[in-house]
Amino acid sequence: MRILSVDLGTSNTAAVLSAHGRPPRVIEVDGSATLPSSVFADEDGNLMVGRDAERRARLDPARFEPNPKRRVDEGNLLLGDRVVPVAEALSAVLRRVSEETSRQLGGAVPDEVRLSHPAQWGPVRRNVLLSAARQAGFGSNLVLVPEPVAAAAHYAALSGYSLAPGQSLAVYDLGAGTFDVAVVGATQQGFAVLAEGGLPDLGGLDVDQALLEHVGRQVSFRDPQRWQRLLRPESTADRRAQRALREDVKEAKESLSRHPQTEVPMPEPFDDVLVTRAELEALVRPSLLRSVELLASTVRSTGTTPDQLAGIYLVGGSSRIPLVASLIGEQLGVVPTSLDQPETAVALGAHHVSEEGLRMRTHDLGGVVGGAAAASQLGQTGQPSQASQPTGVGPSSGGLPSQAQPGQAQPGQAQPGQRPAGPPPAAGGPQNPGYRPAAAGPNNPAPVRGGYPAGSGTAQLPKSAKNAKNSSKNRALLIGGIAAAVLLLGGLAAFIFLRGDDSQPSAEECQQPGETDDVGFTNCMRQLAGSIADQGDCSSGLNAGGYEMGSIGGPMVSCKIPEVEGASLIYYHAPSQAQADTSMNVMDQITGAQGNAVEANWQGNGLAGRYRSTAGPSIAVLTFTVNDRPVYGTIIKPNLGGGSTDPNDLADVFEKNVVPESTE
Repeated sequence: MRILSVDLGTSNTAAVLSAHGRPPRVIEVDGSATLPSSVFADEDGNLMVGRDAERRARLDPARFEPNPKRRVDEGNLLLGDRVVPVAEALSAVLRRVSEETSRQLGGAVPDEVRLSHPAQWGPVRRNVLLSAARQAGFGSNLVLVPEPVAAAAHYAALSGYSLAPGQSLAVYDLGAGTFDVAVVGATQQGFAVLAEGGLPDLGGLDVDQALLEHVGRQVSFRDPQRWQRLLRPESTADRRAQRALREDVKEAKESLSRHPQTEVPMPEPFDDVLVTRAELEALVRPSLLRSVELLASTVRSTGTTPDQLAGIYLVGGSSRIPLVASLIGEQLGVVPTSLDQPETAVALGAHHVSEEGLRMRTHDLGGVVGGAAAASQLGQTGQPSQASQPTGVGPSSGGLPSQAQPGQAQPGQAQPGQRPAGPPPAAGGPQNPGYRPAAAGPNNPAPVRGGYPAGSGTAQLPKSAKNAKNSSKNRALLIGGIAAAVLLLGGLAAFIFLRGDDSQPSAEECQQPGETDDVGFTNCMRQLAGSIADQGDCSSGLNAGGYEMGSIGGPMVSCKIPEVEGASLIYYHAPSQAQADTSMNVMDQITGAQGNAVEANWQGNGLAGRYRSTAGPSIAVLTFTVNDRPVYGTIIKPNLGGGSTDPNDLADVFEKNVVPESTE
């Protein structure tokens, strides 16, 4: 099996591949173990990445973004005169990794791609990452692994180091963009995040900025106006000078990790500046002390002390700063462990996370973790004892799992910080060891397959007469919910068809809907439906769950997706391409998703297009359009009684079951 692990970092991206039974190895891109995570938009609108982007940035820095991951919450980047979605920028970086991996595999593609992410990332940020991976061509077999889980797996795989069930490890991750800390516990199945924290205003870039300001205080008096132009460039020449200066400051910082002093080359009219390690440490000591204090408090939140840990593991390129290890030793009395190349630790570690570990969720160990107490709480099998085992099983086959909204618990599942109630899961069923300690925060750091926490879902309660009585009520709610969703889309469709537009599609044969067959498909709709047209239990018009509402504004056909209970699939033929494209632009308004979406390209049955999946509190919708003709489809999945559907689950359904296949 070919497995690729990718750590898309703020400044650099690392990838590790295992194939043909060989041990994992780092993928070298452009002759280096790491690829700069930078992007550059050229005049033709193409995105260049890595060192190619850095070279082009010297000519036109306004078209360059060195750290797109740090701007994940902004949605879009302005690169020169082009607006680039953050997901598209990240996908360009991942695509370069994909191309190099495929080249080294002789044109083949990985069977599974594991993507690491900060443990504190919530579903919206995780979906941006997954959307980027899909656009990069990684397919749908995607696995998300929290960075501290991957780091712990790498630590345990090192010669002379191991983590026995019941032991815990602190991961101190000082990267370019942020500082993250986590305590990871070991079980016989793998690793689980016990507690986490972070400082969004501390990273290698902030250290660079502090050193730049220190240099400025020494030289700016010579020409204050010129220095201000370096800080706030107004021309291309100023931007080039600023970029060169920032690179020199960054290299000086890295040199001070190896040498006691170095010089920072300065642009004219300023003289070069000598900086020492002692000066740099004085600048960053307050911030690094904050990180060590957060490390200590995060460890204490699990009910243990630093000396009870199996170790403290340093990852992230900026953890090379010698002061980091010194402060941890002084403040906590523990000598941390580091590697010569901490940038690759997470990518390498993701390969060592077992399949069982990928299905694990965060454990609550009742506030007692580490040493003999943790071993007792976990029990001899490495699982939480029955007293602390939350109720819950994974999603049943053939349907979409449900996911609780942030801050809400699933039925039968405890709120964060509370002891769960109810019986343990049935023997042999998937384990769902629930929630984290209160200090861990609201986001779920568990490994996620396809964008959804594996092993999560609605809690399974004991069967009773009450449950049987509720089944018919739930079915009625399901039918009503689908009907409401279809009516909502029908109103949208009517708006699209009746608004009028002079734009014409490029495919002449699909310019107008034309005649329909006995089911209601036009020829162009049937090509989009592929095998579903004959196998998907389709009927003309808008109908679902026993509600028939006819056709609104043009040819429409409703089909069922056997693999997903409660979901409706509707095909449309619009009068123009522009009107078909409008369908995708209003999805967020329908679902109220507020940016929680996945978007990527698709192709099949001689067609190619784009899809967008988005989910809100009450409904999830995926719309897929065709590039050159005004036909499109919509998948509707109401969320009733079990939390919202994750957009990536709906994207998986589309890619596995709905992308048109040839009927020949």
